[in-house]
Amino acid sequence: MRLYKDTTYSVRTLVDEIGQGRIALPDLQRPFVWSASQVRNLFDSMYRGYPVGYLLFWETGADSSRRSIGSAETESAAHLVIDGQQRTTALFTVFTGQEVLGKDYSRSRIAISFRPSDETFEVANASTRNNPEYIADITEVFSPDFRAHSWTRAFIERLALHRPVSPNAEDRIASAIDRLRGLDNTDFKVIVLSSEADVREVSEIFVRINSAGTELNQSDFLLTLMSVYWADGRRELEEFCEATRTPPTDGKPSPFNWHLHPKPVLLLRAAVALAFRRARLESVYSLLSGRDVEAGRARTKRIKEQFDQLSKAQQSVLNLLHWHEFLQCLELAGFRGRKMITSENAVVFSYVMWLIGRLEFKVPIDRLRHLIARWFFMVHTTSRYSGSFETQVERELAQISGIGRGDAEGFVGLLSRLVDERLTSDWWSVTLPNDLESSAGKSPVLSAYIAALNILDAEALFSKVKVRSRLDPSVTVRKGIERHHLFPKHFLKEELKVEDQRKINQIANMTLVEWADNIAVSDAPPAQYWPQQVAANRMSPADLERQAYWHALPAGWTAMGYSDFLAHRRRLMAQVIKDAFDHLAKDDYAAAYPEPERGVAAGNRSVAELIGLGLLEPGESVVNEADEVQATVLADGRLEFDGAEYNTPDDAARVAAGEARDGWTYWSVESPDDGAMTLAALAEGS
Repeated sequence: MRLYKDTTYSVRTLVDEIGQGRIALPDLQRPFVWSASQVRNLFDSMYRGYPVGYLLFWETGADSSRRSIGSAETESAAHLVIDGQQRTTALFTVFTGQEVLGKDYSRSRIAISFRPSDETFEVANASTRNNPEYIADITEVFSPDFRAHSWTRAFIERLALHRPVSPNAEDRIASAIDRLRGLDNTDFKVIVLSSEADVREVSEIFVRINSAGTELNQSDFLLTLMSVYWADGRRELEEFCEATRTPPTDGKPSPFNWHLHPKPVLLLRAAVALAFRRARLESVYSLLSGRDVEAGRARTKRIKEQFDQLSKAQQSVLNLLHWHEFLQCLELAGFRGRKMITSENAVVFSYVMWLIGRLEFKVPIDRLRHLIARWFFMVHTTSRYSGSFETQVERELAQISGIGRGDAEGFVGLLSRLVDERLTSDWWSVTLPNDLESSAGKSPVLSAYIAALNILDAEALFSKVKVRSRLDPSVTVRKGIERHHLFPKHFLKEELKVEDQRKINQIANMTLVEWADNIAVSDAPPAQYWPQQVAANRMSPADLERQAYWHALPAGWTAMGYSDFLAHRRRLMAQVIKDAFDHLAKDDYAAAYPEPERGVAAGNRSVAELIGLGLLEPGESVVNEADEVQATVLADGRLEFDGAEYNTPDDAARVAAGEARDGWTYWSVESPDDGAMTLAALAEGS
């Protein structure tokens, strides 16, 4: 049996069928990863007749007369776009003028300009919009209402007001516009895979014919399938995930939080685990596409039934009460925000355990909160859900399936036993100290130690300030609490001749101090700075005893050899983590953290305030990748763009974009931790 056929689609047919829903293009609801210059290059290649690659579709086998689940507006898609989603998205948005989601989930148009006189394409900007040489936005040329002769005549007449246009030049311009208009007849080669091909076969075919050899992500299959059969559910996922990133401005309940800004596939994993007790995405695809998981036989009549089951599970996953109740478990476990979390899988599958315990076994909420806090602490610290995590998750779900529905004691007992089986005495005394022998700036065991300091209500070294208050995720100042080398780097290199950066930056050589104390310590050896800081901060013997315990400082540590110090401290750090973990089992333990603030108030924010908070530096650049423009932050909070100074980001954005824009979402700055962030996200403390 042949699994594919070759065909061609004109651009106009592609655009029309995407608009009608006959071709499923999920990237219209997902962040568009191409830059505007890549879109420009695609149109330039089409115009010049250069190769633009093939597209890979997969037949769905859907009945064209049937509507997608939850929608009465579009037909069920006959094809899924497997390879070429960025190109087809670019074509659709430019031809129709539809907005796309940016990387920061803001919506904007991709506008491409064209200069007929020399047949040049540019990303639309203020210069091309105000220059009569350019068609400011080629989308209007592809409009069904476009009248070529009269429109071209009007364009030439406007140009003639600015410079002479000879008859020959008029002919060249008219010819170029006609050629541009004719791009909708450009043919794309399309390989259409049969609906009889399964997920593995489609993935293998993709890898073999794709020159980059990129492996297909099975999560994309699932999200695409949702676009075909349950567009509303797909949209709900996207909107929920987008809302986790930004505090609401209207005071309404929101999924916004400080711990997880998930991609849709993460919460889809939670929903399918809750609905079907499965974690392998290939199996889930077979279920949702109407195939029998074991026999692989198509059962189209089961599709609606399966999506109904998924819909009920997704409603529970996206329930704001469940969501925020679960996130309190992370607070209880000492995890104050995203920077402490090294495994999103640990969060998502702990959420699944919360939902199962709450909905199916009716575990009292206070008891469940402590149980899931311990569970999350265990799975995160041990990296339980890394590597072949799907096998591990399905094993746990199978064990839960053996418990009678409503048996709260059975559920609590199973999870408690799994925790104890993993965190044995040998794990605490041998494995954990060995895992702490690392220089990673972000690791699960380092997060566990910091979480332990939060649980134990520890103070920063040399300070009365609580670690947990300094680690408030909403705090926007860059200079607060810092990781400090107990044996300073300069001392290790110059005096002890330790050159290996991995040894210098060992987790066991780092502790948390306030910024001012870190500056005071500088590069002095421990035997010198320790008594000075103890005296300067008026630390009593009781203070010293508490701080030595919290910060895992061995007796006489300042006189120890460096290697001995690291080994001793790793064992003490492991004990601090264990003591904190034991707190989580106590009924009277609660995480008394202050409610995080919401960052800079949206109505009062200013660039000057961001500078004062240390979030921006004078001279720093802010950019807009789509328009390929850059502005400079001035010391007084104004922005300089193209030689002129502007009082607000809105003013600078209006000139850069050639139209009114929200400058707080238009301009972005590079963050060392989170990559490119809009000024709005920076102000909100995300």
